Amino acid sequence: MNPITDSPPAEPGVADARARRRFDPTRLLQDQGLIIVVVIFGIIMTLLSPTFLTPINLMNLLLQASTLGIMALGMTFVIIGAGIDLSVGGIPAIVSVLTIGLVVRQELPVWLALVVALLVGIAVGGVNGFAITRLRIAPLIATLGTLSIAIGLAFAYSGGTSIVPVPDLYNVLRRADLFGIPINIVLLVVLAVIAHLVLTRTAFGRSLYAVGGNPQAAEMAGIRVNRIIFYTYVISAAAAAIAGVLFTARLAAGSPQTASGIELTVIAAVVIGGTSLFGGRGNILGTLLGALLITMVTNAINLLGVPTAWDRVLLGVVILIAALIDVFRLRLHERWMSRKAS
Repeated sequence: MNPITDSPPAEPGVADARARRRFDPTRLLQDQGLIIVVVIFGIIMTLLSPTFLTPINLMNLLLQASTLGIMALGMTFVIIGAGIDLSVGGIPAIVSVLTIGLVVRQELPVWLALVVALLVGIAVGGVNGFAITRLRIAPLIATLGTLSIAIGLAFAYSGGTSIVPVPDLYNVLRRADLFGIPINIVLLVVLAVIAHLVLTRTAFGRSLYAVGGNPQAAEMAGIRVNRIIFYTYVISAAAAAIAGVLFTARLAAGSPQTASGIELTVIAAVVIGGTSLFGGRGNILGTLLGALLITMVTNAINLLGVPTAWDRVLLGVVILIAALIDVFRLRLHERWMSRKAS
C-alpha cells in the first residue's frame, strides 16, 4: 500500500457510518417521503371534514391502524425475505372462533383456549414455511392454500355464525389502557420496537436482509437460508394470531369472517412503507407509516360519505400505486448506484 496515495481500510463501523452519511435519494424517499404524504393527507382531511381531528375519530383511527400495524410488522419480515404471505387473511378468523368456541363449547379455561388458538395460528405459519422451504411450493400458492384452509376451518368449526358470549377477559382487553393509551396501541409500539431491534441488531436480522437481497450469495456465505425463510412465516403468523385476539375483543364475538380480505391491505401497508417486493430492503418505521396512511384513507372514505362499494376499488388503486412506487424506488436506486460507480 502506498502510504501517500492509499489509506488503510476503515473499520466496519466507520465504513457503515460513512455509507449512511452519503446522500441516497432512495433512502430520502423512503425515510422522509411517506411522512410528508401522511402530513399532507392529514391537512387535506382536516380541511375537508371537521370531524377528522376530533378526539373520538383520531382514537378510532389509531385503534384501527394498530391492529393493521401489528399484522404488517410480521409481513415486513416475510417481504424483506422476498416472500409473500396471503394466509394472514385467514389466521385471525381461525384464532377468533377458537378463542371463544373452546370456552363456550368445549368448556376449556379461558387462558388455555387463548393459548391453543394462538398456537394454531402460529402453526399455519409453520405449514407455510415447511411448504415453501422443503416442498418448494411457490409462496403465493402455498399461502393462498393455507388462507383457504384457515377460513374453511373457521367456518366449519363455527357453523358459519359468530360464537358468543365472549369471556370477561375480552371485555377487559377491549377497554384496557396504560396511562390513558389503549392497550392495542401500547402493544403495537412494544412489538414494533422488538421487531426493529431484531432486524437491526441481531444476526437473524442481518441474515434476513442478505437472504432477501441475494439468497444464493447468502447461502454461499454460510447463512441457513431455508431456516431464515421458515422463521419469517412463523413470525408473520404469530403477528396475525395476536391481531386475531384483538379483533375478537373489539367485535365481542368469535367470527369466521374476522379480518376477511385484510391480506391485501397488510401487503399494501408494508410495500407503501418502503419494504421492497423484490426483497432485501425495508424498515419498521416505514411499515407503521404505511399502515397509518392506509387507515387514514379508509377513514376518509367513511367521513366523506364515499359509497362502501368503492372500498375495494380504492384498495386496488392503492396496491397498484404501492407497486409502482416500489418499482420507481428500485430504478432510482439502481441509477444512483450506477452513477456513483462510474
